[in-house]
Amino acid sequence: MNNTVLAIDIGSTKIAAIIADIDADNNIQIIGAGFAKAQGLKKGSITNIELASKSIKQALNDAKRVAGMELKSAIVSISGAYTKSQNSSGIVNIPNKEITVKEINRVMHTSLYNANIPNEYEVLHTLPFNFKVDDQDFIEDPAGMNASRLEVETHIITTQKSNLNNLRKAVRAAGVEIDNIILSGYASAIAVLNADERELGVALVDMGGSTSNIVIHSGNAIRFNDFLGVGSNHITSDLSMALHTPLDVANNVKMTYGSLHEPGNDLIELPVIGDERTTHEVSLDVVHNVIYARVEETLMIIAQSIEKSGLKNHIGAGVVLTGGFTKMEGIRELAVAIFDNVPVRLAKPGDIGGLFDTLRDPAYSTAIGLIKYAAGRYTPYEIDVNKQMRHRNEERERVKPINLGGNTESISVIPTPPAEESNAEIKNSLATLPPKKEKKSDEAGTVGKFWNWATQLF
Repeated sequence: MNNTVLAIDIGSTKIAAIIADIDADNNIQIIGAGFAKAQGLKKGSITNIELASKSIKQALNDAKRVAGMELKSAIVSISGAYTKSQNSSGIVNIPNKEITVKEINRVMHTSLYNANIPNEYEVLHTLPFNFKVDDQDFIEDPAGMNASRLEVETHIITTQKSNLNNLRKAVRAAGVEIDNIILSGYASAIAVLNADERELGVALVDMGGSTSNIVIHSGNAIRFNDFLGVGSNHITSDLSMALHTPLDVANNVKMTYGSLHEPGNDLIELPVIGDERTTHEVSLDVVHNVIYARVEETLMIIAQSIEKSGLKNHIGAGVVLTGGFTKMEGIRELAVAIFDNVPVRLAKPGDIGGLFDTLRDPAYSTAIGLIKYAAGRYTPYEIDVNKQMRHRNEERERVKPINLGGNTESISVIPTPPAEESNAEIKNSLATLPPKKEKKSDEAGTVGKFWNWATQLF
């Protein structure tokens, strides 16, 4: 049976809504798409809910018209602005000596419970990067293994609650409820990275209009993410100031003459800002110098972020660039020079059905990644924004989320410890299985009965 999904990419300069059919084998067929200029957003965050909602609604209506159907829920992207990340760990005992999805679910939620999440932040993703079975490290998938103990190290991505709530309000005002929220850099990585790159380690950089999102994969797991408030719109601003011409004219100059290759000595005639009836001549050499300086600075900031991650030596597959910024001619050659001659690849989405030419553009990597996420092409295990553990085989076995108190708000399958217990006692109880608790209770009942009998006898 086909499942129809709606994905909404809320970018810094555009809104993209895509509707796709996903069949029983998780094959994707795009059946509708709509686009709108982003309003009410600045550097990836919503600054005006009403304007943002109008932009979202416009893109939605176009997508619904093309697909010929109405959808009331969507999977939505969120930028890396105002996100924080931390690593955490968890450990649980395995009662039956065989690891099942339930034990993986339990250890993942334990690592989330052990994390120190600030009150004003909410968890977006809890992503495992190292499973440890007894004393064996870096297990790719522990399901089905025999063990007495399971450990996990996770990368937890959080965002400000206010940022998340504003996003929900804007989408809801457009007439759609949110099923799931995905970090835009994570979605882009799903869209464009191949299996070899994830295995060898790779830095994925989605360079957009006003922002750049960085995700580093190492050993098939996300280990680092970062957000930079730089994008191609900064080139437009620089050209407007340097050439003393209106922003829309500067943007046309960027689109028409934007290149990092050596220009000729031609002159172009541009209107003067504030008096568009007056024009002046500008050399293409000046245009080139302005663009080159901004792109070079942007790539250097990205290189510093990768260096800061401490994982530069783990990116054997190099750097993958995607996003609308990467359409700048000559950017790959400059990136190779700035990234110390590591391999650099320019990537755009592909390999799914119904992907018409407009969507075969690096600017739509995040939107396509959202659709692929909906089709189950995410990491083997993760806890999403709904506190639900997602896994590749969840269609066959649905796992209930665990309520460990603190940062979770979902159905409990492990008894919640009493409020008067100390934190240490709570954490110890997490590694103890419910059957063992029941056994202790039975033993206590037996001792009580024996004591009553003894007192009556003597």
